[in-house]
Amino acid sequence: MKISPPLDNSLALSNSTAALAAKTAPTASTTAKTSASKSTQSAGVAVTMSSMAKSLEAATKGQAPEVDMAKVNAVRSAIAQGTYVVNPEAIADKLLSNAQEMLTRSRV
Repeated sequence: MKISPPLDNSLALSNSTAALAAKTAPTASTTAKTSASKSTQSAGVAVTMSSMAKSLEAATKGQAPEVDMAKVNAVRSAIAQGTYVVNPEAIADKLLSNAQEMLTRSRV
């Protein structure tokens, strides 16, 4: 699988690109004037949060997630020992059930 063109073509392309850029490049004074005028313009976009997003943020503030450290340590040691086995069927089932749950919530 080729990701980039052969080396000799890339050199020819970079040389022609540099020549084209030199021909079409604006002068330094033109660039400075353009950037000065752009800096005075507003570059922001107004963003608003929905009431649901605000309530989710308020509900999760200050709460530490529940973590079963015994399970974490068991998985960590199994990985370190090389005995951890991934169950792709369980992962696929969980992904599908989570997607179905999200779709159900979005319809309500």
